[in-house]
Amino acid sequence: MSSRSVRSPLGLAARSLALLALAVALPGHAQYKVIGADGKVTYTDRMPNPGDGQARALNARNAPVAAEPELPLELRQVATRYPVTLYTTTGTCEPCQSGRTLLRQRGIPYVEKQVLGIEDSQALEKLSGGRDAPTLSIGSQIVRGMSADLWNSYLDAAGYPRESKLPSSYQYKAPSPIVERREASAASRPDAQPAPPLQSTVPEQAQTPGGIRF
Repeated sequence: MSSRSVRSPLGLAARSLALLALAVALPGHAQYKVIGADGKVTYTDRMPNPGDGQARALNARNAPVAAEPELPLELRQVATRYPVTLYTTTGTCEPCQSGRTLLRQRGIPYVEKQVLGIEDSQALEKLSGGRDAPTLSIGSQIVRGMSADLWNSYLDAAGYPRESKLPSSYQYKAPSPIVERREASAASRPDAQPAPPLQSTVPEQAQTPGGIRF
């Protein structure tokens, strides 16, 4: 199925559903844990100032949420609430490259995870319900397959700027496996198995959400 077939029904409908989900189904503002110079710990829903002490953002379950400290405030806030992860495969994958290009041109800070073996492939299927390349996650929302219109609709709804706000010194990290390797090289193990092939896809219209989750 070509990406052209998903353009016309998406736009306003997908964006409206995503905004509705953001309004009624999501937790409130991010919480911050601040450790002052005197060691006193406080919690606040306001973005701490640099002089307030050591601070970290907490999600709804009080688990730390990683955010790049050098990002400008507008981008740092949305990246903390809705971190973006791109799941790809190695080798030739034109949809994967298209996904990278879209995210980088828009200035989205993202982490790339790659399928390097059977464990990664299984982990991706457990996470997303399929083995599609690429797969994008925005917060807890999973989008399988490459569609610029659909990806942009979800990024808009999450609050990411349309134009890049990344500082000129920002550098994207190299891709890493989905499953953390304990060994120096999983491929060197005698029992290592090749990963099953992934499907390079665009999202089906039926996958366009009635229940949007971020």
